[in-house]
Amino acid sequence: MAKRSQKATAREAGSGLKIHRIDAYPVWLGHRNQLLVKVTADDGTFGWGESGLSGRELAVVGAIEHYRELLVGADPFRIADIWQKLYRSQYFEGGRVLTAAISAIDIALYDLKGKALGLPVYDLIGGRVRDRVPSLASTNATSAAQTLEQAQAFVADGFDVVRLSMLHAHAPGEAETLYEPRRSLTATAASMVAARAALGPGVTLGVDFHHRLSVAETISFCQRMPRGTLDFLEEPIRDETPEAYEVLRRAVDVPFAIGEEFSSKWQALPFVERGLTQYMRLDICNIGGYTEALKVAGWCEAHYVDLMPHNPLGPICTAASIHLGAVVPNFTWLEYNRSRFRPAPEAERALFPNAPSLSGTAFELSRAPGIGIEVDEKQLGKDKFRHWNPPMFTRSDGSHTNW
Repeated sequence: MAKRSQKATAREAGSGLKIHRIDAYPVWLGHRNQLLVKVTADDGTFGWGESGLSGRELAVVGAIEHYRELLVGADPFRIADIWQKLYRSQYFEGGRVLTAAISAIDIALYDLKGKALGLPVYDLIGGRVRDRVPSLASTNATSAAQTLEQAQAFVADGFDVVRLSMLHAHAPGEAETLYEPRRSLTATAASMVAARAALGPGVTLGVDFHHRLSVAETISFCQRMPRGTLDFLEEPIRDETPEAYEVLRRAVDVPFAIGEEFSSKWQALPFVERGLTQYMRLDICNIGGYTEALKVAGWCEAHYVDLMPHNPLGPICTAASIHLGAVVPNFTWLEYNRSRFRPAPEAERALFPNAPSLSGTAFELSRAPGIGIEVDEKQLGKDKFRHWNPPMFTRSDGSHTNW
């Protein structure tokens, strides 16, 4: 009698596998680090994940080292059980460092399981509801003229949703790390009005203030534009205080896009339940991987909140987010920063030989097992971790402000 294949046995009786090792690779890729995580089973099947806590990768590596001790020998198919075990394995709940580590492990486990069963991840998490995953385009400009030029190029390429650049409005000779909110919001509002006039009413326009404003500054920004100028305003203030967003929600009528900093369904709760965001910007590499992202997505669907995932990292995050977008009914657009104005660094292209790329303005779905990403591990040691911080912005009086 012919031997039964391991894949067939796994389908019928569970994995029969055990986690053999977990490796974390903080690597420098052109302009900042990416933290890749590889989970390997005892038969050699492996999966890749990515952590989203940019600039604090070594803290996440430390968490992964703790979790490694809990997971070696575990069944890699019991992903929900592993998530609960990791989240509840310490007295102190959650936190961005811990959930960034859990996210990378969770994504890697789904990749591993997909490879073991010969299935793409989207078939493991419900099956696709769409055949292509749409993307939004983001300008990368320092002036109103450049912002409009890039936006017009994206529209010519077929994009019907463009996230426009927030302007710093630097005076000649000023440091690039100087940020004055009032000056910025005034220049940015004028740029938004000009873009809407030039691009017309059919293009969806947004802007990301990267949580650099206060409540009063956000209201001032919105008051400087005619109604209908913007279709979404992303992260105008930080998310620590939902009550502050309640004030904003009452004061302005522009839809909000919030959530890229969220590290759990509990952190998303008030924003969904109180109607504080209209676009959920969850990051699958920070919120807890597929296990947590799917719960938040379903919760959003019940409240008619659209999903617009945060995706500024590397190809693993992009691939993982594509699979999420394939199965979520209330999905809108996936952030994707690679473009004619922001090409991938050479080191990234070498490390990920089959990185996802747009077909027109959307990602086609692959039938490759797992998340479908290949990693050239020979490249991992070529350009190792470098200590890097995001830009540290200050105001003209010397006080610190957000990046």
